[in-house]
Amino acid sequence: MKEKFKAHIDYYLKLFTHLSSEELEILRSQLIIKELGKKEFFFESGEIQRHMGYVCKGLLRRYYINEKGNKITTGFAKKFEYATDYPAFIRQKPTKYNMECLEPSVIILLSYEDIQKGYKKFKNNEMYGRLIAEHVLTVQTDRVESFLFENAEQRYLNFIDKNPDIINRISLTHLASYLGIERQSLSRIRKKIVEK
Repeated sequence: MKEKFKAHIDYYLKLFTHLSSEELEILRSQLIIKELGKKEFFFESGEIQRHMGYVCKGLLRRYYINEKGNKITTGFAKKFEYATDYPAFIRQKPTKYNMECLEPSVIILLSYEDIQKGYKKFKNNEMYGRLIAEHVLTVQTDRVESFLFENAEQRYLNFIDKNPDIINRISLTHLASYLGIERQSLSRIRKKIVEK
């Protein structure tokens, strides 16, 4: 199985520029490859996420179900991004989110236990963990601030600007939910932009 995905694993390991060849081999031995089909879940609400996921191929959507039973999209994980509910993962608490594949996906997994062992055994690993945490925090803060300081059209334009590779791979329903607007409002915004 790992041979089939050698290129993905090699690419992932290149992210760990601070590790020695011995450390890289230990990390390589800990990696698990998971293939998921469209509509399959990487994790579901109520589960404890035991593995950090790194997307090598595909596209996933993170959402929760509100009190009215609506699925509210809070994020997407595309190629070369992490599929996680990071705050729940680092505390090993049940997640409130679902992470569903919008496309067939290949994800590299590294267990919570192996990550913790790596922090203890190799001090350089803590730096990488900090960088992941900073990235996740920045993405979440940007999303909150977009609702505070931008209107729906600005949020849409920023999404297109930051995600040109997935804009045609997600449904308008999922995108409208992510932007915090009704689908009809998104259609009006798109029409208005085309007419400009």
